[in-house]
Amino acid sequence: MARALLTRCDMIENGITAGGSFLVGKTVRDVFAYEDLSGEDCAIAEVAESFVRRDVLPQIDAIEAQTPGLMRSLLEKAGTLGLLMFDIPEQHGGLGVSKAVSTLIGERAFKLASFSIAWGAHTGIGTLPLLFYGTAEQKQRYLPRLMSGEMIAAYALTEPGSGSDALGAKTTATPTANGYRLTGVKQFITNGGFADLFTVFAKVDGEKFTAFLVERATPGVSLGPEEHKLGIKGSSTCALILEDVFVPAENLLGELGLGHKIAFNILNIGRLKLGAAALGAARECLEFAVRYASDRKQFQTPLVEFGAIQRKIADMAVRIFVADAISYRTAGLIDTRIARLDRDDPTYDAQVIKAIEEYTIEQSIVKVFGTEALDFVVDEALQMLGGYGYVADYPLERQYRDSRINRIFEGTNEINRLIIPATVMKRVMTQGLPMLAFMQQVEADLASGNGHHQPVDGPLAREIHAVDQAKRLVAYTTRLLLQREPAEIGRQQQHLETFADMIIDLYAMESAVARTAKLIRRRGEEKVKFERDLIAVFLADATERLCGRARRLFGNDTDGHDLARHLANVAQLTPFLPLRVLDARTRIAEHVVGACGVLA
Repeated sequence: MARALLTRCDMIENGITAGGSFLVGKTVRDVFAYEDLSGEDCAIAEVAESFVRRDVLPQIDAIEAQTPGLMRSLLEKAGTLGLLMFDIPEQHGGLGVSKAVSTLIGERAFKLASFSIAWGAHTGIGTLPLLFYGTAEQKQRYLPRLMSGEMIAAYALTEPGSGSDALGAKTTATPTANGYRLTGVKQFITNGGFADLFTVFAKVDGEKFTAFLVERATPGVSLGPEEHKLGIKGSSTCALILEDVFVPAENLLGELGLGHKIAFNILNIGRLKLGAAALGAARECLEFAVRYASDRKQFQTPLVEFGAIQRKIADMAVRIFVADAISYRTAGLIDTRIARLDRDDPTYDAQVIKAIEEYTIEQSIVKVFGTEALDFVVDEALQMLGGYGYVADYPLERQYRDSRINRIFEGTNEINRLIIPATVMKRVMTQGLPMLAFMQQVEADLASGNGHHQPVDGPLAREIHAVDQAKRLVAYTTRLLLQREPAEIGRQQQHLETFADMIIDLYAMESAVARTAKLIRRRGEEKVKFERDLIAVFLADATERLCGRARRLFGNDTDGHDLARHLANVAQLTPFLPLRVLDARTRIAEHVVGACGVLA
């Protein structure tokens, strides 16, 4: 029965892969990757990157000082170049690029966090609620001006007393003749100081969480002072104050009482975009650090020739390669599903948001892995510069401060770590994910002494086997959660975080291996030695983490003979990886130094 349920081949139906399907079945060997982007795709991203290098970077000091009117003027100029309409479908007057191309744009244009945050807040969480949930009249009224830069958008969800608990908002919307009167305070609003249109969330009748489109010029709307922040100092962040603000009925966004769907689905999109932006920033940090360490000498030797520095360079490169793999894989999954939709269908926009929601797990993974990879990379890069990295004359001082906000934006990484297992459990219980069947198969194999499957044949036999075993180990460990009552699971946040980290590593492992397999098919093994070293290091480290976390969970929840049995099974599911990772790290570092810190 279990095996019969797994014949769907990674839950692919009509060429569309279901969200979360990486958790079951055999390792996928073909996923969308950066290398699948066309020359035309890269040319589009080059327009955005060139604009940032030409018009934004020369004004870093003025931007960071929040020179009045400067950020807005840059966004307006971006609008004249078409850089505010990438994500808007052609039927609404936009360019309608794919999620993969949008990911590339976000990555390549992330050169100065303050500008990129303002740009991303406008084109992403600021504009997309209107696109996906607005009426035809609302879109006609606002989208053209948002795409041109005539109007700037902001997203107002957070409040002084409700951050992660978004539904605990206190802002009220009181029904009145022909509309609503909004009263409350929204906190930490990106672009708040100069935005013209806010997507505001408030409760109608004290309980119906609802979204509204609120124009800045409306009487009763005011702003608090700019926040003095640790990083992204050039971006505008302030409170939005609503005092008996009249909002006409036609500015209610979506459906009454369903604002939570808008809030959470828009954050899904933001997570993918933020993960990609973090990837771009990490590339910049690595490149700068390698150039510096190539020139800097100590003991008459360039820093890049020291083993400790080589280890840092290699570990940074590994994380960037893997973050790249999961970002473009996830974007490709969404694009494949969207491509099957009928653009002429009146419900097209609603169907797009459903396609995005399908990959909630994957988008949270991209956000967590990408932002934490950036934090690791910028920290190691700064360390390579020593004292010079700590002073403002070098860009890593600013990049270090700027990177910290990313683990808070778009749902904290802690919240995303809870979303991942919660979504998995929901899909398992609703039979949307055949995890139970896969678990039964794994347990049957263990009972028969066949827990340690033999590697398949092929150029990546060991690596694919490691991912196969990782899937089986995660499935086996899932039993601990399924044995608990749903209410009890929600209270076990340390368990959930540990389980989330296992899922994150699994998705990252499979994505990196699948990307490398694709490169081997295209280039041949001899030309993919660098990438093989990258995944060898990551798989070795990830396998250690997976096994350690599984032992930790079983060690906490079982004892005696049960614990001994579980630990023996974990050992049986652990792949043998005879990889010389220290040598691999040296080769990786030498390759990266030879490329002046640039990763393809």
